[in-house]
Amino acid sequence: MNGSGRERNRPVATVEMEAAQIRARVAWLYFIGGLTQQEIADQLGLTRLRTNKILGQVRSDGSVFIDIRMPMADCIEAEQRLKAKFGLEHVSVVPALPDEAEQQRVIGEAAGGLLDTLLENGMGLGVGWGKTLAAGLKRVTARPMTESWVTSVMGGLTRGSGSSTFEVATGYARAISAECYYLAAPLYFPTPESRTMLLSHHGISETMRRARTVDVALLSCGDMTTRSLLVQTQTVSENLDSLRAAGAVGDLLGMFLDADGRPVDHPLNERVLSLAPHELNPVRHSILASGGLYKVPIVRAILRAGYVNRLVTDERCAAALLTN
Repeated sequence: MNGSGRERNRPVATVEMEAAQIRARVAWLYFIGGLTQQEIADQLGLTRLRTNKILGQVRSDGSVFIDIRMPMADCIEAEQRLKAKFGLEHVSVVPALPDEAEQQRVIGEAAGGLLDTLLENGMGLGVGWGKTLAAGLKRVTARPMTESWVTSVMGGLTRGSGSSTFEVATGYARAISAECYYLAAPLYFPTPESRTMLLSHHGISETMRRARTVDVALLSCGDMTTRSLLVQTQTVSENLDSLRAAGAVGDLLGMFLDADGRPVDHPLNERVLSLAPHELNPVRHSILASGGLYKVPIVRAILRAGYVNRLVTDERCAAALLTN
């Protein structure tokens, strides 16, 4: 019987376990042991191509997280200056990256790491949605926090992408084995009256009640370009010109704000199903995770209005926030 025949006859669980062990050994030898890819391949009897592929996989799937403890002076200086300028309790500034998607990912992971240090059993966690917050899940330590609960703080879109309000809230709830509550309705309603009517539904009203009593809020924000998931929707795109005319520089929780963080006078703001930005003020730990130069106007607006007390961003955004 040849090797491939033996492989086919072995239990699937055994094969998968051995593959996982190989991945773990490759990761340990490279990141901890300091061996080169060729040395690892020789030691484990693998090809260098397979070794390289394994290292790529463990980086991308979150199996390996590299925690660099060496201080980065420029980032630390920016953190301290942002704290002082905007009266924040905590700021994390990550290095700038040329790729927007990668920048979004590392900001999200840094926010997840910050959230992980704040969570305690019994807390209520409110989460928004988007790719940045979805990335933060990699940094949340899985543990049972059965007395805690997670809730959406804004309605959702009608299609999923791995970063919708339902998917993001569910991900955080699963990570801490907590019950999850959803605002199971669209972010924007056809009329203010239809929004008011839905808010009388006991399930929606209960979720909104919980959203207003969270101990921790993890949020992102949107700009006014097509980079924003919200702007890509028909509801917002067809109102984009009138939103800009009203002075909007972006949104927080689906509420469009002007340069000073005030909600603009626009019908969409009367039809949005979400926690209002000012309702974040009593939240003990409110985290805004957002970056990129195109987000500077809305991040600055949110900080000026004092809606959050913690910020996670990148060097370029931090520098722009500090210039004026």
